[in-house]
Amino acid sequence: MKKPSPILERAIQLLDCFSKEEPYLGVREIARMTGFSSSSAGRILSSLKELGLLIQDHETHKYTLAGKVLAWAEVYSATLDIRKIALPFIQELQRMTGETVSLYVLEGTNRVCVERLESDQNVRVVARVGRNIPLHAGSAGKLFLAYMSDDERNKFLADAELDPLTPYTITETKELEGHIELIKTKGYALSHREWTIDASGISAPIFNQKRKMIAALTVSGPTQRFTKEKVTVIAKACTHTTKQISRLLGYSPIQQRPSF
Repeated sequence: MKKPSPILERAIQLLDCFSKEEPYLGVREIARMTGFSSSSAGRILSSLKELGLLIQDHETHKYTLAGKVLAWAEVYSATLDIRKIALPFIQELQRMTGETVSLYVLEGTNRVCVERLESDQNVRVVARVGRNIPLHAGSAGKLFLAYMSDDERNKFLADAELDPLTPYTITETKELEGHIELIKTKGYALSHREWTIDASGISAPIFNQKRKMIAALTVSGPTQRFTKEKVTVIAKACTHTTKQISRLLGYSPIQQRPSF
């Protein structure tokens, strides 16, 4: 595989520093976050500003993402019909469970959140839209692995670095394979504290007309609320919801009951 341009790679690394939590960043902050020198960070920021990807506040001199980035995001979102189809079901599932509901799609060797409705409870889990999370950590990632082809999964397991995000992240291939087999049996995935220390999640698959898993629907919340009884209730609600969405996408299931 051809290595990407170092200049382009550095520009993207810089753009990745901006987030919902930190939408405005200065040269020194960018330099600290990327490890670039202040002069290098300043030159790249200035170039991205000239290209219309960043704008600069005249008073603070800090940078933020420009409208062109939003236009690209809208093009990306327009290809995700799954969001429009799933949204009414996500709203109903959130109402039923009272927890945060997120929709994930596969992007390379990560999963990315493309839609979410937060719980209205005081203590809740927030799954930021656009965040990329490794597949070995959390219920949605393990679900994608379970429904990959054997070749795709074997390649992932051979190449991936199973880095810990918390002390509870699965970092051993054999243990991850055990989780994958259990998911295939149950028809949904469960995780406790695997990518966020105090969060649990339950994920169920969404399939298209070709019986290919294209998205994962996840109900997540504080681990203390995810008792055995509540897990059973949420798992049934989540799998029922994803079956409804899958049917609208043309999926015709082979009869198989989830094991709760």
